[in-house]
Order: sequence, then structure tokens, then C-alpha cells
Amino acid sequence: MPETRPFVSLATDFGAAYTAICAGVVHTIAPAANVLVLSDEITPFDVREGAMLLRQALPYLPVGVHTGIVDPGVGTPRLPVAIETGRGDVLVGPDNGLLLPAAGKLGGVVRAHALENPAYRLPEVSTSFHGRDIFSPAAAHIANGVDVADLGAPVEPLALDVPPPMIADGTLTVPVLYTDRFGSLVLGAERDDLAAAFGDLAPGTRLDVTWETGTARLSFEETFGSVAPGEPLLWIDSSGWLGLAVNQGSATDALGLTGADTLTLRKTD
Repeated sequence: MPETRPFVSLATDFGAAYTAICAGVVHTIAPAANVLVLSDEITPFDVREGAMLLRQALPYLPVGVHTGIVDPGVGTPRLPVAIETGRGDVLVGPDNGLLLPAAGKLGGVVRAHALENPAYRLPEVSTSFHGRDIFSPAAAHIANGVDVADLGAPVEPLALDVPPPMIADGTLTVPVLYTDRFGSLVLGAERDDLAAAFGDLAPGTRLDVTWETGTARLSFEETFGSVAPGEPLLWIDSSGWLGLAVNQGSATDALGLTGADTLTLRKTD
């Protein structure tokens, strides 16, 4: 059986051109690697959205080196890091919480090291394009067999700053993790959180949802087609998160949810 080629993925908020430059750096240093652009369309600067994309996607990708770059602190003292996981993957990116949720889905953090060894960077490092100059070279060298300990000193990576769901007085208050391209909200609660707040929710159960500037009454359903086109619903999405959507429409537009940070749910009386 032939040897497996090393696998490198890239997920960025850069758009196509800058992400292609990063892919080119990886190919140049590790020409044998399979390089996949997982996404170049993460909402700019949205670390939380990028973290949720990596958490959702990486368990379905081959074991490899996965580079995530959503880095509004580029050029500041924030660290670039490589995180080795229990599954055997290495996650490369800024130490701003972006990588930790995915690491948790890949067997947890085994060790993490700063990317500080100049031997594994480009010869000239800019202040604003660490994706090209630091992250992509490090990913390529790891794909070539460099041990993460050779990249720099051990570090304790930062957790993602996301408030937990809160249960109180028959309500469940949840953070908005991000809004997807359909205008659906992905919320920071899972099925167990719903059960803890409301007990077993049968399909069709009505819930009142409030946020800072509005309110809506929705039904909890199994899938979009359980309600008529244009109607809103709550459901558990393919990643296990609670979601708020409009069937064949945009929840943010239909309900005026643009900019909402938290939602509070209560069973309808």
C-alpha cells in the first residue's frame, strides 16, 4: 500500500486571493501534501464563527495539519501556536481561542507550542500577513515531519470567550455563536441544555424568544420542512447546536435579529 500523503487544511477570513497565497506557501514547502481550502469565507474578524466552523468540520477531515486564521490581533503580542490533539492532528493559528473548540472535538489538547523558531517561518515576516509568513510555513513543515516541540516554547492555549447557557426561572438564555450564510442563527446551547431548562421538548412545542430589541413565538421542530416556507423554527442543527431559522428564508431579516448577542427562551404558556 502506498504511503499516505500528508494532509493540510486552511480555513480563513481572507477571501480567495490571500488564501491562495497561503496554499501556495504550503505547496512550496511541502509539495507532497494534499492541501484543502476548507473555507476562505469566514466573516472577517469573527473568531467565534471561525472556531465553530473548525469544531464542526475537522472531525470529518483526515488526520492532518489544520490551519485556522481569523486574526484581528495580527501583529500584536498575541501568540501564534501549534496545538497537537489526541486524535493526532495539529492545529495551527493565532492563540485567540479560535483553535480550542476544535481541539476538544479531536481528543483534546496533548501539547501546544508557540511558533517562534525562525527556521520554520518565511525569511521576512510582515506585521499584517502572518497567515503567509508564519502559519502556512509552520503547517507545511509539520506536514513534512517537524515535531511541534521544535517550533517553540510550550504554551497554555487560550480558551474561546463564549458565555455558557444560563438556566433560571423557567428560561434558557443562550449566546449567539454566529449567523450562517442563510441568515440562520447558531446558538450556544445543545439538546441537554434544552432538556435541563424545559424537560423533554416534543416537536411542535411552542417557545417564546426574546432579545434586546424584539420578541418572537416559534415552534421547536426536527427540521425546516416541518413548518411552512417563511415560518420560523428552533431545531438542533447537524453539529448539535440549537439553531433558529426561517424555512427558505433569513431569520435575521424576517425577525430583525441582526446584531443580537443573546436570546432568552421560555415555554409558551
